[in-house]
Amino acid sequence: MLFHVTMDVNIPRDLSADDRAEILAREKTYSQDLQRQGTWRHIWRIAGHYANVSIFDVRDNAELHDILSGLPLFPFMDIKVTPLLRHPSAIRDDDR
Repeated sequence: MLFHVTMDVNIPRDLSADDRAEILAREKTYSQDLQRQGTWRHIWRIAGHYANVSIFDVRDNAELHDILSGLPLFPFMDIKVTPLLRHPSAIRDDDR
């Protein structure tokens, strides 16, 4: 199943620089591993915001929930999830 996920990040200003750097390093490793696996299909930054739009390809809602709640930045995120279905007028059978 494909999901469109918008993540707005709100890291507290009083988080120490060391804690911030450590969380960001773990977040990068976690997200890049999922990208290499093909689970996190696409990620785009939203200009002018500490936010992204992503496409996930997962088995079901539960898998997406587990992935998102496992993000090191999850406690600092506002997340919006939209399930996607292939449009009947699409000319391709895949995501190219």
